[in-house]
Amino acid sequence: MPPDPRFLCDNMLGSLAQWLRFLGYDTLYPQAMDDTGILKWARDDDRILLTRDKELSFRAAGLGHLVPSDVLDEQLADIRTAFDLDLHGEKLLSRCSLCNAMLIAIDSVEAGKAGVPLPIVQRHAKFWRCPGCGQVYWPGSHYERIMGKIGELELGAGLRVRGAGTNPGRKG
Repeated sequence: MPPDPRFLCDNMLGSLAQWLRFLGYDTLYPQAMDDTGILKWARDDDRILLTRDKELSFRAAGLGHLVPSDVLDEQLADIRTAFDLDLHGEKLLSRCSLCNAMLIAIDSVEAGKAGVPLPIVQRHAKFWRCPGCGQVYWPGSHYERIMGKIGELELGAGLRVRGAGTNPGRKG
């Protein structure tokens, strides 16, 4: 089985980058940079460059993918189809949506020490922390919205969500 694709989104695709991270894919979203710089980064780091810029996509040749829509749901459907993305299982919600680092499980005591409010610590049993930026996540209301959107994306492909509830959601 080939390794999961690793993405580099240009500065026009911030929401897509965040959602690819929710899906568990290694996705970088750098600050605005010139086309030469982002192409070099994609080549040097062996990443697929996702862009809405036709000229940049052409210059990227085999490294790039032109994202045809500016509508997030359509972007997700396009990338899912183009790269046969897995929308279920243990990979879901395993990355920090802010910085792309892999999340680590923490207990409620550590979550409380990290600043999670006591009512949330008391209400939830699972927490995850980003070792990169320190963001703490738990399966709150935002998690439910994310899983719902993933379910909608899968239903569009005739699939059902599997593994829902096994990994963290974005900070509730």
